[in-house]
Amino acid sequence: MPVYNLKINGTSHKVEAEQDTPLLWVLRDHLDMVGTKFGCGIGQCGACTIHVDGSAVRSCLLQVSGVEDMEITTIEGLSKDTLHPVQEAWKEIDVPQCGYCQAGQIMSAAAFLNQNKNPDKKEIRDAMSGNICRCASYNRIEKAVELAAGKLS
Repeated sequence: MPVYNLKINGTSHKVEAEQDTPLLWVLRDHLDMVGTKFGCGIGQCGACTIHVDGSAVRSCLLQVSGVEDMEITTIEGLSKDTLHPVQEAWKEIDVPQCGYCQAGQIMSAAAFLNQNKNPDKKEIRDAMSGNICRCASYNRIEKAVELAAGKLS
């Protein structure tokens, strides 16, 4: 079985896995980074969103063989010593209900706000539309992204 060198949250990891193993399962099953959630397995819900080289991507769709030498960030590595401004905003607005989708929501919001520091409501809705929340916390998610944008600017 091949061995892959992955840089995740600033740390190098050697992982033995089949080349077509989804990165989601490498994170969860091989490295015990369970903050990234399995939702649908087909890239439609956003629960498994992580950052690869700063862009939000669905880890269930990425094969481990395709991410060597890339910078991978999971919810566990979004912020080192304190909460990321998006996480602070999530807490202040009290966004989660069940919480299952929240790591993916936060990762999508953080990547979006890295690209757009001063979004309007439509841009926020459009950016977050790929993440499904079964509890329908969309209004609080939108408010939290607005608050986080203010914290980041």
